[in-house]
Amino acid sequence: MSDLILFWHRRDLRIADNTGLALARMQTAKVVGVFCLDPNILERDDVAPARVTYMIGCLQALQQRYVQAGSQLLILRGDPVQAIPHLAETLQAKAVFWNWDVEPYSQVRERAIIETLKAKGIEFLTPTWDQILHSPDEIFSGSNAPYTVYTPFWKNWITKPKAKPVPTLENATGLTPAEQELATQAGVIALPTAKDLGFIWDTDLVIPPGEAAAQAKLEEFTAKAITEYQEQRNFPGVDGTSQLSAALKFGVIGIRTVWQATTAALENYTSEEASTSIRTWQQELAWREFYQHAMYHFPELADGAYRDTFKTFPWENNEELFQAWCEGKTGYPIVDAAMRQLNELGWMHNRCRMIVASFLTKDLLINPQWGEKYFMQKLIDGDLSANNGGWQWSASSGMDPKPVRIFNPASQAQKFDPDAEYIRLWLPELRSLDTEYLVTGKITPLERRAVGYPDPIVDHKKQQQLFKQRYQQQKELVISQ
Repeated sequence: MSDLILFWHRRDLRIADNTGLALARMQTAKVVGVFCLDPNILERDDVAPARVTYMIGCLQALQQRYVQAGSQLLILRGDPVQAIPHLAETLQAKAVFWNWDVEPYSQVRERAIIETLKAKGIEFLTPTWDQILHSPDEIFSGSNAPYTVYTPFWKNWITKPKAKPVPTLENATGLTPAEQELATQAGVIALPTAKDLGFIWDTDLVIPPGEAAAQAKLEEFTAKAITEYQEQRNFPGVDGTSQLSAALKFGVIGIRTVWQATTAALENYTSEEASTSIRTWQQELAWREFYQHAMYHFPELADGAYRDTFKTFPWENNEELFQAWCEGKTGYPIVDAAMRQLNELGWMHNRCRMIVASFLTKDLLINPQWGEKYFMQKLIDGDLSANNGGWQWSASSGMDPKPVRIFNPASQAQKFDPDAEYIRLWLPELRSLDTEYLVTGKITPLERRAVGYPDPIVDHKKQQQLFKQRYQQQKELVISQ
């Protein structure tokens, strides 16, 4: 048996601030990365071409990073439960290391690979947590239970000391030519393109792939924009967010690195306005972790509503209305602008994610799981925990103390796109119309026909009344049972 340790990458596509990789390097210089293209994920019907394109770009960058560190990243394609132990056995690897994941499928897969490694007599590191600042078993309520409401979670979470970034992989060694030949025989392949995998995305990515791009984005954001985040974050026409969500989803940047950058910003900017903005962004990071902890403790969230009232809610699920929503043809400018941004860029501003999710569920009375799936089919940053948590928050079906939150598209547009900059950007056919008409949605039928813009597919006032009525009836039904 050699000193080789294989490090299995999944949602940690970097060599800097990677906890499991750093632990592997502490044991041996001969650390080789491996990534397995899992058909159980890639062949699902909710995989976004933009997301796969970004992932492949990150893997290309990761291969270069491994070379710079003196080693290499191997690519496999197949079920990791068989492919990785087989590779480890063929290369007589000392052990296989990896970082833990919160998602239900990942946990099942990890338990299965542990059993396979055990059967082959191959060591493994008890998986470490890398994608979150605190393990799900570390943040519990006073009754020793996982939190189901964000605010008390945040109050506990923020008091815990945060770990510092771990060392970057360096001075490593890779496979010998003979071992490389064995690896090829064991299934190692050249990294395919997204198109090779059947995913076509020809639009520029909202964030370039790879560690260097993510680090540059973080430095750019924390240098200035983070100090205005509280004020700017809700305006989709303003470049006021970090746009690091895809990098965080794939772990192209370490969460400890990100947190350290926020604490440095707090030290550099001492004004009350800047401090409030920085703390607000830290709370967004905590929201992300709250949803990850929730998915870990309540894996059933991936399959449906958390609240009993919504587990059998009488959604209408009108296919034609859903298609109009998907295509950005609802007749509500702010909703349509957001959906067209999603379809063209594979990304949507978070304020708009809430608006369109509320519209789908509260105006169109369509099951939020339809929208949740459509987002995953499009988003470059599509993440099960964050997407699921966000949709359940907007649909009122999740862990939230305010169950009947309804967004009015017109009031949202007037407040967060007052000059209709965002609407005009994504609905060019409406650019010549007065701003007041765009943000209120009060465009006459004649004007709509003149520019080829559809009439509203539903009446917001009537639909919200209908939703509230059904919600109350369903609530009473659940109580009676």
